[in-house]
Amino acid sequence: MVADDLLKARPGPDTAGDPYVPSHGNGGYSVESYELDLDYRVNSNRLTGKATITAVATQPLSRLSLDLVGLRVAKVSVNGRRAGRYTHRNGKLHVWPAAGLMDGTEFVVEVQYSGNPAPADSPWGELGWEELTEGVIVASQPSGAATWFPCNDHPGDKAHYRITVTTDSPYHVVANGRLVSRRSKASRTSWVYDQAAPMATYLATVQIGRYDELELASAPVTQRAVLPHGLIRDFRTDFGRQQDMVKLFCELFGPYPFTAYTVVVTDDPLEIPLEAQGISVFGSNHVDGRRGSERLVAHELAHQWFGNSLTPASWRHIWLNEGFACYAEWLWSERSGGLSADQQVSKAHSRLAGLAQDLLLSNPGPELMFDDRLYKRGAITLHMVRLHLGDGVFFDLLRTWTRTHRHGSVTTEDFIDLAASVAPDEAAVRALFAAWLDSPALPALPRTTRRRR
Repeated sequence: MVADDLLKARPGPDTAGDPYVPSHGNGGYSVESYELDLDYRVNSNRLTGKATITAVATQPLSRLSLDLVGLRVAKVSVNGRRAGRYTHRNGKLHVWPAAGLMDGTEFVVEVQYSGNPAPADSPWGELGWEELTEGVIVASQPSGAATWFPCNDHPGDKAHYRITVTTDSPYHVVANGRLVSRRSKASRTSWVYDQAAPMATYLATVQIGRYDELELASAPVTQRAVLPHGLIRDFRTDFGRQQDMVKLFCELFGPYPFTAYTVVVTDDPLEIPLEAQGISVFGSNHVDGRRGSERLVAHELAHQWFGNSLTPASWRHIWLNEGFACYAEWLWSERSGGLSADQQVSKAHSRLAGLAQDLLLSNPGPELMFDDRLYKRGAITLHMVRLHLGDGVFFDLLRTWTRTHRHGSVTTEDFIDLAASVAPDEAAVRALFAAWLDSPALPALPRTTRRRR
């Protein structure tokens, strides 16, 4: 699929029109809230769920579709009435309401379902609900949410969530948002979490394990850790500077966008850490007692601003997540006594120069959307903007960016327009973005990296 084709897709009743995930997301409505009531048996990997989805029609609807993979639907109702009919095949739940829905109408869909959840195969590996040795990890980016609840699985449709998980009492459950209640009855415990801030489906998560909980800080952000008891000592070393990162990023990026931040460390190793809204998940291999993964600690924390609060309107804008989080690693390095951002840029640019020049940062395509070159070139692009604007204007720009679009959906064009509006020479800054974002050829670095204050 060529770059031009990746810009021409249109939404329809069974797709959000995003060619990066053509079979995911659905047109015709916008979700306002998901209320998920989940009962999970760890030993048998058995999930029984009820999803109550409140949405608003954006066009007249005689039929609507939801994404749901690998689970069996038992009952569907719309506005309290049993659906006229429904079909569930190829990862799509198609629902015909008993009465059609007018444009602008709020409606409620209730789906009862069950099964043995499993990650779904994708071009980026297995995504979604996955069993650990003892427990569960949910890693959905970009298209794995439908493995555990029916949804409009696209980042451009953000909603409020209330997630209830009932499971065996020895297990600790973490989900997005504020823990509203935890009630035990016999050998089972129900955990209720409420995420008031709008959230994309891929950022919704459930983490289950035999974990201890640590309180790490209460200001400027409440921070917790949930992890196996045997990892606590090394964790205190590896994450010992996270509080300083929080303070730095609040200074540079603006206030932390959510009510709290939780780090989960699984008892199993993970290839890479992953972000969820208000949560980051690391594997046991990322805790070594030597701060060997500290750059990843910074990276995942930065995603709370870039990716979670400010979420890409479609996946071609993924550099707004990963380029910004990678640059945050370099800003932390610069502030904490490691390599300066200038040195990090020089090092990364030298490496990129020796690799293939086939990455279009503004529209990388699904095959390259998680390529390491996108992360590094995105970060270098931001540094070039910093050099052009000077530190004062640049960091004001970042704080304005996060404030203006807080909890919203963003595009590359939005960021370019904002940068151009604060630049002394609009044409020059637009040309800078065009060189770094819209051409595969790697631009040369400027001869001097001395920044204007």
